[in-house]
Amino acid sequence: MTARSAADLLVLHAVRLIGFGQTSAIAQRFGVDPGEAKELLLDAEAYGWVEHVAVAGDSGWTLTGRGRAEGERRLAEELDSVGGGEEVRDVHRAFLPLNALLLRACTDWQLRPAPGDRLAVNDHSDQVWDSRVVGELADIERALKPLAGRLGSVLDRFLGYDVRFSAALARVQAGEGSWVDRTDVDSCHRVWFELHEDLIATLGLDRRTEA
Repeated sequence: MTARSAADLLVLHAVRLIGFGQTSAIAQRFGVDPGEAKELLLDAEAYGWVEHVAVAGDSGWTLTGRGRAEGERRLAEELDSVGGGEEVRDVHRAFLPLNALLLRACTDWQLRPAPGDRLAVNDHSDQVWDSRVVGELADIERALKPLAGRLGSVLDRFLGYDVRFSAALARVQAGEGSWVDRTDVDSCHRVWFELHEDLIATLGLDRRTEA
């Protein structure tokens, strides 16, 4: 049976994955009761693991360095307790080449080299170019499904990445191109970035040296 993470760990982990978010968003990320999430965030704040800050007129929770270290310690302990370390590491190894493809697809969605300008902005007038990128995202979607299933069989907090990616891709295929790489919605890029961060946090890796 897939293991369920403790609520306090889920809340702390949600802050890391979201980066900056209000209590409601943090609670929603893993389906924790909002009232319980608020109390757990206040407890985490007392320990110095999170802080409530104001940014550009908005306010929310963010992780501290101590919170990052505590989260990684707890995640490693959890992974060891369920005996899923090798499976998650194997999925991560399979994830890395897909990550390179996803980054290239997002770059190609943003840029379309032109004569004399390698960094020309993609104005999306070339349907062949854009269709190729969407096709590459569809290939990534197909490859993600079995990996997400393997992760979800270890810990249920991993469930849903493939569903969210598919939902974003469906919007792209329906003509909403901004769902490739927008940062303020559950776009393909945002879902993928979050999955990457989840794997890194769970395995105690550094993005700069993980390969």
